[in-house]
Amino acid sequence: MKVAVIGAGVIGISTAYELAAQGHQISVYERNGAAAEECSFSNTGVASAGYAAPWARPGMVKHVLSHLWQRDTPLRISSPSMADWRWLWQMRKASSATTFARNRASMLRLAEYSSHRMRTLTDTLNLEHERSQGFMVLLRTEREIQLMQDSLQVMRDAGLSFKTLSAEEARGIEPALNPETALAQAVHFPEDEVGNCRQFTLLLKSEAESLGVKFHFNTSVLPLSNAQPKTIRTSAQDMGENFDAVVVCAGLASAQLVRPLGLRIPLAAVHGYAISAAVREPLDAPRSGVMDEQYKVAISRLGQRVRVSGGSEIGGNAKRHDPASIKTLYRVLDNWFPGAARTQDNVQVWKGSRPMLPDGPPIVGASGVSGVWLNLGHGASGWTLACGSARVVADSINGKSPDIDLQGLGLERLHLQR
Repeated sequence: MKVAVIGAGVIGISTAYELAAQGHQISVYERNGAAAEECSFSNTGVASAGYAAPWARPGMVKHVLSHLWQRDTPLRISSPSMADWRWLWQMRKASSATTFARNRASMLRLAEYSSHRMRTLTDTLNLEHERSQGFMVLLRTEREIQLMQDSLQVMRDAGLSFKTLSAEEARGIEPALNPETALAQAVHFPEDEVGNCRQFTLLLKSEAESLGVKFHFNTSVLPLSNAQPKTIRTSAQDMGENFDAVVVCAGLASAQLVRPLGLRIPLAAVHGYAISAAVREPLDAPRSGVMDEQYKVAISRLGQRVRVSGGSEIGGNAKRHDPASIKTLYRVLDNWFPGAARTQDNVQVWKGSRPMLPDGPPIVGASGVSGVWLNLGHGASGWTLACGSARVVADSINGKSPDIDLQGLGLERLHLQR
């Protein structure tokens, strides 16, 4: 089959590779000048099945509101539109215990499958990217421990490998953790990993090219036509190129691309920040990756650099950096790993727009329009879910039943049947 893939982030590249590996003729369209230029450029690096969970969960709204006006809040709302408020309301409605458990199970199922697929690709293709084993969630207070219980129960029911640790046990795994910072408990995921998403994506792009995948960079695609949904047009004057199938993996732009097909996908731009700096002293830096649960800030070791990622900003301008959000990243790094990185010079500061759905899981599979497939809405878990999502879509297009149950990953849960 002749297939068009729209988007060349880690989701689009992995989808293109999986389709090409199954013998299809693939063309990838990307509006930027290279692969992995947006959300895949400088994300947390955490590929964690255990931490791939919906924002929408019991107690989350109260937890967020309690921090909203604090200096180091995990969420900022800046000049929200009506669409942003609708999205927040939908997230609130999806925060019941029953809905959370269902969505958490769907994400966990896909995340475990994706982790396996990522390791398989890394090993069989010899994709030498920066990576380290293990990931730990740091809980500062008893309240955070209580909020984590529903998610931990879902993981126990699924047989996921993890262990709750005392502060002393956590520091045995990450000895550089600051002993003066309060730590009530930690949750350790020994089979999860930290890796360089952009490196992985570029390496996989090269493998895709060796299979004949054609890339069209600096090429924006017009919204799909209801009359000819499998025709790709790049300008009003362009007569278009016809395909047997189209896969939409364009992040936040995906909603606009499929709107003429009668689909109203509630994607929101949840902006996140990252700072990356050279390791100053290896013994003072993390060995792998940790997540500060209170502030939703991840600290990862990527080769000879430390990356600190976090801050969730709804509304506002994707190109305008909020100084308070960036200061929070520095402050949390200093809380846990003081002196770990050279933060006085050559620090890379990045802001990206994570495309999130209000209830958590991505949409992976058929759109309801013949020949149009969706792989979008992965939010902050894009790196974790990418390889599994790609394989699921490729298998589905190829007429093969995917290796996992897709319940809860389609349009029907959002009542978006066409």
